[in-house]
Amino acid sequence: PVVPRPCTFPMKLWLLVNSPCVHSVRWDARGEGLFIDQGLFEQELLGVGPSAAGEEELFKTKNFGSIVRQLNLYGFHKLTVSPASSTVGSRPRPSTAGGDTSYADGPLHHFWNPHFRYDRPDLLVKIKRLTKANKEKLDAGLEVTSRLPDDLQY
Repeated sequence: PVVPRPCTFPMKLWLLVNSPCVHSVRWDARGEGLFIDQGLFEQELLGVGPSAAGEEELFKTKNFGSIVRQLNLYGFHKLTVSPASSTVGSRPRPSTAGGDTSYADGPLHHFWNPHFRYDRPDLLVKIKRLTKANKEKLDAGLEVTSRLPDDLQY
């Protein structure tokens, strides 16, 4: 299967959510959505706050709003986080002792994209950035090739 190069935003995100070293981003219980702990994400990945590591910047921003904008541009939809879903969700694999379900650093955000799945890195190539041209096609009722026809959605 074709896996996009890691410099694309969706690929970076997929690698982060699957990394055992990253605690601010995790899969929901079904492995079909993404939980992002905003406070922890800002410290861990955007280099904001006292515990910021001096690593190379993953994202060219320190603004969480810019990350949300990227998610929106790549077709991610924000879902409402219910208290139950935020505490039940964990990576869809055996969790380590103690689990990784306590997230109290900041607002918890839940995002979903039909092509962003725990066990399907091959689907990442279908996630296209919503460019001005693509948006104009959608607004005109035309199909953008990166979107599957409704009868093929799953």
